[in-house]
Amino acid sequence: MTASRQVGQSLPDQVKVLIVGAGPAGMVAGITLAGYGIDVLLVEKRAQASALSRAMLISTRTMELMRRWGLEAAIRAKASDVEAYTYVTESLTAGTGSELPMAIPTRAEAAVISPTQPAWAPQDDMESVLLAHLRTMPTAAVRLGCELTGLRQDDNGVRATLLDLRTETTHLLEARYVIGADGPYSTVRKQLGIAMEGLDHLGDYESVQFRASLDAVAGDRKPAIYMITRPDAAGFLSRRGHGDRWVFARTRAPGQAGLADLEEAELAGLLARAAGIAALRPRIERFSTFALAALLAERYREGRGFLIGDAAHRMTPRGGTGMNTAIQDAFDLGWKLAWVLRGWAPADLLDSYQTERRPVGRHNVEFSSAPPTEPATAAETLPWDLNGRLAHRWLPAPDGGSAPADPVCTLDLVGDGLTLLAGPAGQPWTDAGAIATAPIPLTAHMLDEGTADALGLQPGGAMLVRPDCQEIRRWSHYDEADPPRVDHLSPAAHALALD
Repeated sequence: MTASRQVGQSLPDQVKVLIVGAGPAGMVAGITLAGYGIDVLLVEKRAQASALSRAMLISTRTMELMRRWGLEAAIRAKASDVEAYTYVTESLTAGTGSELPMAIPTRAEAAVISPTQPAWAPQDDMESVLLAHLRTMPTAAVRLGCELTGLRQDDNGVRATLLDLRTETTHLLEARYVIGADGPYSTVRKQLGIAMEGLDHLGDYESVQFRASLDAVAGDRKPAIYMITRPDAAGFLSRRGHGDRWVFARTRAPGQAGLADLEEAELAGLLARAAGIAALRPRIERFSTFALAALLAERYREGRGFLIGDAAHRMTPRGGTGMNTAIQDAFDLGWKLAWVLRGWAPADLLDSYQTERRPVGRHNVEFSSAPPTEPATAAETLPWDLNGRLAHRWLPAPDGGSAPADPVCTLDLVGDGLTLLAGPAGQPWTDAGAIATAPIPLTAHMLDEGTADALGLQPGGAMLVRPDCQEIRRWSHYDEADPPRVDHLSPAAHALALD
């Protein structure tokens, strides 16, 4: 594949994967791929990172991924100290109201099923953590102020036309694959010719981000969201990280003036009524308005082009699943692309991305737009977030030793290749060469009796796990006369090609 090129000295001519869009999904895809040593270029048409808080719920499974990359502490440092419930009240300072549970595990519930717990961190703060981490990775490059304007592909790769918005120069770049993480109006999706299906424009959702010292008057109660019922200030108030940043949001009624269209005094009065503080003088930072929709891409792939995040699905804010679904899309596609590019798996492994992730996207799109007859519970939504991953159990400290500073759990044992977990009598499994997985790297661990029992493993049995903590094979014992051999993952990804 050849191309004539113009200017753009800061851009490479070739990369393995081009990622378009530097939101959470694009950055997670980049982090995942670069973690395998794959060279990636992430381009974003915005000249600088967003300062709009937008999504704030980081789910249990998403926080497990942050923990995997050593980013949990940095994100928690930016998170609000709130609990997973909505407080329904006339105003922030009314003093009376009722609690509504959310479809999110509480801290106590999360402690049972995960080594971490959900976080309530503003999306822009999370993005700053992800971007800083991505920029430390040797095989990753990030270019802001760079827009995709054209895309073509053939059997060997893709050819992208990029526009440097600062210099107004174009650059032709060759890549093996392209990932569209460029939001609801995705250029990549349009270039690939993929349509969206579902419900468009269900209403207009708007918000205003402002600064005000409200913590002192809010009292000891710390709900994730205040549902304000006062008719002349109805909407939702929520803390955004530390300090005095708050957001007021609402679905705009037909004919109702938009928040951004209100005079300064009118907007200040509305926020004062929602807070219940007549003398409130909020410092307005920025507005956001977007059309509510429940849409799903008819397919997640076209040839060498893939869609993740809002480019693949649009959800309403209900349930807080949009950003988390996007991040988990990105991780799933990232490790599968890396395996193919490293030669660990055949290209047909990539077929499993749509097979496995689109049903999750469909469920979450439908959930977000369904009329809530009664509040959903964590028991209903958590299985879709964890998506059948390996059960979490803390491992005991080594015999004769004290507990390590950083406790280890079953999820921590899972590596970037295949991971074999054997029961306490599973020494044959953990011996070098006991199970051949070439060319896929394999790490093996023998578990204690309690942990093996919790995972349903027989003492001499074993289980094989993918990088996303999905179990793909289980044995009751090791057969020396017919040892298992894993040549590659099949397109179904949960099945193995065994020799």
